[in-house]
Amino acid sequence: MTEPEPFGARLRRSMDTRGPLCVGIDPHASLLTDWGLNDDVSGLERFTRTVVEALADRVAVLKPQSAFFERFGSRGIAVLEQAVAEARAAGALVLMDAKRGDIGSTMGAYAATYLHPDSPLFSDAVTVSPYLGFGSLRPALDAAEAAGCGVFVLALTSNPEGAEVQRATVADGRSLAQVMLDHMAAENAGASPLGSVGAVVGATLGEAGADLAINGPLLAPGIGAQGATPADLPGVFGAAVGNVVPSVSRGVLRHGPDAAGLRDAAARLADEVRAAVRGS
Repeated sequence: MTEPEPFGARLRRSMDTRGPLCVGIDPHASLLTDWGLNDDVSGLERFTRTVVEALADRVAVLKPQSAFFERFGSRGIAVLEQAVAEARAAGALVLMDAKRGDIGSTMGAYAATYLHPDSPLFSDAVTVSPYLGFGSLRPALDAAEAAGCGVFVLALTSNPEGAEVQRATVADGRSLAQVMLDHMAAENAGASPLGSVGAVVGATLGEAGADLAINGPLLAPGIGAQGATPADLPGVFGAAVGNVVPSVSRGVLRHGPDAAGLRDAAARLADEVRAAVRGS
């Protein structure tokens, strides 16, 4: 049986060919209304299909936020399953934004949900929370490696409340976020061209105040509606800026429901990111 190509290698190639941008699929009730859609399953399906058809053949990563589908129950999950399959078929890498975190067999069940090829929600990567201890993520890390998938671990998030946990220090003086980043670096040791364990680091931080050299991708939410711009990326990420995957949702989605508007917004942001990275 052929070993699957690691996610880090697939992501690096996709970023190099399609541009370093992740577009979130976040069907907020307000966005559905702005698009002239009802806040129901039919509106959800129309919204999601439009985004996938407009962008899946050209952006590196699409990131559906699971919660906005889960709120509609089983019919919403069915829309999500279809979106994942169609986006991957069109060549986009799908990062499931689920932020799961648990222990033992429950973490294993989450891993099977998003990282097993037989699952209807099988994605290229998933977001997880390490704040039950990094070791609690082992079932997801192992499942991801076996399937050639990735795991993005919360490290320094863009919400201001996160600092009370993430900036707390341990006995050796490191921040808790740095402890997690060091674990990620250990997981990625020796990987080329890029490891498959990524960190979530907010683009709104101003400066990270942490060592981001984890040899893995750095998912950077906060571009657009949360106030950060591509020009902010070098200041936050420093020498690691070349591994940044900026994530934008409303900054692109507000240009719908016109497919051309969505494509133009995504292309413009990808160009701005390229320029910011080259100028760093």
